[in-house]
Amino acid sequence: MICYHASHEQFPPGKMLELAQLARDSGFQGITCSDHFYPWSSRQGQSGFALSWLGASLQATGLTHGVVTAPGWRYHPVILAQAGATLSEMFPGRFWMALGSGELLNEGVVGRRWPAKSVRMQMLYESAEVIRSLWAGETVNHYGLFNAEEARLYTLPAEPPMLIGAAISPETSEWVAGWADGMITISQEQSKMVQVVEAFHRGGGKGKPMMLKAEVSYAETEEAALQGAWQEWKTNVFDSSLLAQLRLPSEFETASMYVRPEDMHPHVNISADIDRQFEWVKDYLEMGFSTITLHNVNREQEMFISRFGKKLVKHSGL
Repeated sequence: MICYHASHEQFPPGKMLELAQLARDSGFQGITCSDHFYPWSSRQGQSGFALSWLGASLQATGLTHGVVTAPGWRYHPVILAQAGATLSEMFPGRFWMALGSGELLNEGVVGRRWPAKSVRMQMLYESAEVIRSLWAGETVNHYGLFNAEEARLYTLPAEPPMLIGAAISPETSEWVAGWADGMITISQEQSKMVQVVEAFHRGGGKGKPMMLKAEVSYAETEEAALQGAWQEWKTNVFDSSLLAQLRLPSEFETASMYVRPEDMHPHVNISADIDRQFEWVKDYLEMGFSTITLHNVNREQEMFISRFGKKLVKHSGL
């Protein structure tokens, strides 16, 4: 399945809905979206509420949708469970939810101390257990890194959505393999991606779906593709250990002051050749990823959607 990524940090929700419909009409088979409180930079300039938008886009497109979110701070896990159950009841089999350990950029707004990664991982695991129990119709009492008392969902889907684990490092990938229905990761240098895949299999994920969010930059010219990637996405080239610790968009802007356009290549598939972009996708499929989500990080969304969609229609077996 080849999906289009709706970046709420870069476009207002109404525009994103139009782009999701264009993606459907052009041949994309699914939609994913980000779930941020802040954008990565003031230049990106937007930050719509994903859980509201998902209902509208599921209704408007008829496609499968997924979201990567973080339980425990902005969203109590009980509330995420309720949101996922409601979306899945309305749109059976067309919604999945991925859980990650979060970033201070988004979660810091609730005013709690930002804990070490090990604590956030434990909260993630506890959250997944509670969400699964609620989707199974159980009454939940949980006392740990968060509390839930006499929690029960009265509106449930016939089948619960997939609960996916988000992972970037091999260590996290191996860990999520033990409890998640599948894994979602991001595009990196091929050797690093191979390590993530091998770790997921080693941890018990063999046979479970693997999803990939691939950052690309496609434009009319190579220079436009490079500049678009640099202008919009240079705040995102750092290691996840740093990305998780910065508090405000201004801090990301400061951290990226010395990132050069040529530094973007290891992090974004930059090319004005749509055939080259398509070859990258086929490489990812050969690595074992069953769902590839493409995020064109520059502003040229309509052109990318329509031209890449033609490739998808031509190669409908993908």
